[in-house]
Amino acid sequence: MTAPATTTLGPRSDLSQVFELAQQLRVDSVRASTAAGSGHPTSSLSAADLMAVLMTRHLRYDWDAPDDPAGDHLVFSKGHASPLLYAMFKAAGAIDDDELMTTYRRFGHRLQGHPTPELPWVDVATGSLGQGIGYAVGIALAVRDLEKRSSRVWALCGDSEMSEGSVWEALDKAGHHRLANLTVLIDVNRLGQRGPTELGWDTGAYARRAEAFGCRAIEVDGHDLEAVDRALTTAADGQAPTVIVARTVKGRGVSEVADKGGWHGKALPEDLAERAVAELGGVRDLRVRGPRPAADPSASTPAGTGRGGAVTVELPRYEVGDEVATRKAFGATLAALGARPEVVALDAEVGNSTHAEEFGKVHPERYFQAYIAEQQMIADAVGMAVRGFRPYATTFAAFLTRAHDFIRMAAVSRITMALCGTHSGVEIGADGPSQMGVEDLAMMRAVLGSTVLYPSDATSTAALTAAMADLDGISYLRTTRGSYPVLYGPDETFPVGGSKTLREHGADDRVTLVGAGVTLHECLAAADELAADGVRARVVDLYSVKPVDTATLARAARETGALVVVEDHHPEGGIGEAVLSALAADGGPRPAFAHLAVTELPGSGTTEELLDACGISRAHIARAARSLVAR
Repeated sequence: MTAPATTTLGPRSDLSQVFELAQQLRVDSVRASTAAGSGHPTSSLSAADLMAVLMTRHLRYDWDAPDDPAGDHLVFSKGHASPLLYAMFKAAGAIDDDELMTTYRRFGHRLQGHPTPELPWVDVATGSLGQGIGYAVGIALAVRDLEKRSSRVWALCGDSEMSEGSVWEALDKAGHHRLANLTVLIDVNRLGQRGPTELGWDTGAYARRAEAFGCRAIEVDGHDLEAVDRALTTAADGQAPTVIVARTVKGRGVSEVADKGGWHGKALPEDLAERAVAELGGVRDLRVRGPRPAADPSASTPAGTGRGGAVTVELPRYEVGDEVATRKAFGATLAALGARPEVVALDAEVGNSTHAEEFGKVHPERYFQAYIAEQQMIADAVGMAVRGFRPYATTFAAFLTRAHDFIRMAAVSRITMALCGTHSGVEIGADGPSQMGVEDLAMMRAVLGSTVLYPSDATSTAALTAAMADLDGISYLRTTRGSYPVLYGPDETFPVGGSKTLREHGADDRVTLVGAGVTLHECLAAADELAADGVRARVVDLYSVKPVDTATLARAARETGALVVVEDHHPEGGIGEAVLSALAADGGPRPAFAHLAVTELPGSGTTEELLDACGISRAHIARAARSLVAR
């Protein structure tokens, strides 16, 4: 078979040539998914016209220089339409036909089933539906408000994902911030995975909803290239965040599957694929050279440069014995870290409780309010991290759980960001269980490549908050509501992966008490009680929960023979399991072991009442220690 001649399309190509490109994108989507034996070709066919017009005439991007900070951004929220995205990469000359046809969805290759930033033209991993628009909002905020650039952000999403609440959180914030550099294209092809979508082809309903959130809506026939071109031109006029509601046909161009149910997520069989390619006009080799990004003299903060470096940060200092809440120390330290120009802070309307608002008082231009929209707060943080900034996102530990899928996908994207969960555990008192974060350690330990930190006093909080500014990946700091005595002098250091041994008497230590946060203070009190009975207890502050200090734990197990681990958290996935995993990996002697954690549903009460009722107070710790040493 003779290879087709290569033709290059420029940004002034007429629409007949753009039509040919759209057909090529369809053909290559079919070919790639059939060769792989899986994929979503019909979802790709519906959006091919939208993407052909966009990449030829409107997407200002240098495919040879994907890191050019002046370039536009394209987020494929409907990440399952990866055959279309990869067909676009081929048309742009970024990949070749051999890679598309022989590596798509194959083990060990970069053209994965859903796009990830392993590809240099992909900003964020998508495929968990309902997230891409949120990421696009975060990128648009960073580009406009932090970098002062005129770059545009485009997001393609499917109609099925419009049922996700996170989509409307994102559009609400797009409207609130008047993000005129953002355009969302909704591929309304009527059919979801199991049948018709909630609204079908009622494009008016989508438009009215988008307008209700403060966005401009434009309804178009998604296969009318001239109408699509006009809509994209209007969207780029800098007047308002725009949602283009495009009525399309799933499987467009292939009569045997077009607008027919039962084809979602199914590659076409080889015989049908051959007929589809023929119906679409055969294989082509069109190359696209669309509009290039222009130098932007207004940009004030080039992405990825000028970060940290020589900037001096004066951390707050605390004296031993002062009573300070770790959440308050976090806020003061975050404000100090604002001296680093790459640090940004995000709040979910609880900054006066988390003390994140202290950053906003001194650096309002880098303080972003997501209101009560934790998913969008994380999406904003991801978008800002994409642009090279160092986001700190903060809310109550309990409320971060609703954003867990965004955190999980941020790890897939290899994002670096810092999270802080305040008001952790039953320690918070009278507010009751709806406000108590007793699952967060398990949630964050399970995130790929995460760092989990749990300071017990203001000095360690300041040190660990500052350390997160230089950690790769997703880091999490757990802080406490109440005020507790400062345990460490202002010059003490807290390396990530370490711990502090606060009480160690020597060879006659009979038990080790391991705690963090509020339970460390309870362990210290329990050690005093045990000492009065003649039982010497070692106390370990396990401020680094992941990575954990295996060497110190193993030594304590070997030397004392008994460990009591106590945590203000459910027993599943928290400190106790981190300790047991470390000891198992070490392979040393197995100590006598007691694990005290929150095992029942707590209610309202004082801190003291709740710690005691949940079995994690000093009295319970001392009782467990006595039981172990009496064996």
